[in-house]
Amino acid sequence: MELFEISLTELVGYFASLLLVISFLMRNLTKLRIINSFGCIAFIIYGFMLQTSWPIIITNAFIVGVNFYYLFLKRK
Repeated sequence: MELFEISLTELVGYFASLLLVISFLMRNLTKLRIINSFGCIAFIIYGFMLQTSWPIIITNAFIVGVNFYYLFLKRK
């Protein structure tokens, strides 16, 4: 086993975390919600890759729904 061997599941989890961190660095709220949604979708995939981790899946699905609401349904 190599020192930096990483599974695909872990890679998806790190990628999702990176997207969420990047989203919170955005000053523009629309960009924040879009990047955050992609991070949450990656976390939903990660939750299924962990043999269905419902707390991860449900929480991130809810956040995607909130982002969708504010991006597309609550336009002024």
